[in-house]
Amino acid sequence: MKYYSTFAIFKNTWDQVACAYWQKYPNPYSKHVITEDLISRTVAGKKLISTRLLTKTNRLPKWGYGIFGNNAQHVCIVEESVVDPEKKSMTTYTHNIGYQKFMVVIEKCTYTPSNENKEWTECRKEAWIGSNLTGFSSLLSKFGYERFKANAPRSTKGLQYVIDRLFVPETIPNSNVASQLTISTGDTLDRLTDAAKVKKAQGVAATKAMTDVAMAKKAQGVAATKAKVQEMSAKATSQTVPQL
Repeated sequence: MKYYSTFAIFKNTWDQVACAYWQKYPNPYSKHVITEDLISRTVAGKKLISTRLLTKTNRLPKWGYGIFGNNAQHVCIVEESVVDPEKKSMTTYTHNIGYQKFMVVIEKCTYTPSNENKEWTECRKEAWIGSNLTGFSSLLSKFGYERFKANAPRSTKGLQYVIDRLFVPETIPNSNVASQLTISTGDTLDRLTDAAKVKKAQGVAATKAMTDVAMAKKAQGVAATKAKVQEMSAKATSQTVPQL
């Protein structure tokens, strides 16, 4: 039996990862998962214990059809999980219940808060792959090991895909994008400020021009009124008062 182990980090809280796990399928990285059915779910103390049945496609290499024929296109997988929200731990166990005579794959995944950052979640994935088929045991074990190793990153990407769709990131992950956005925003504010200053200056000039025009008109009006008064006064003075 061969043993495989890998480690992954999700830059999301344990609560988010645990929530997204139950909505993992479908996703673009796990198109081989055809169906999922909940078989049982119970609460023991404060732990959630679930059992699900998954059906997956079982793509074979060319030499595999000589052993299994054309019937081994699908395989059923049982998944058992224990979720402990108090300890922030989720452990899943999966194993195939079909074609066990040819190959058995047992997988264990443990999700806990990361030691590096408590706001992140780490996943330790372990697998045991073996075969008891006489004459093909070594070949099938090696094939199962290599396939599991190749599919492990896709499984992580699939869960991350679901997490990203459920939870919008609070910060921009790319520092270059963030810095460019800051610079762009700063330039925009500077341009808006300059434009406002120009508008203000234009407004002051326009107000001054209007004031000058009004003052000129007022002066013209005063001059005209004064001239009219002088004219009327002169006419009154030139007139002879009749004597009685």
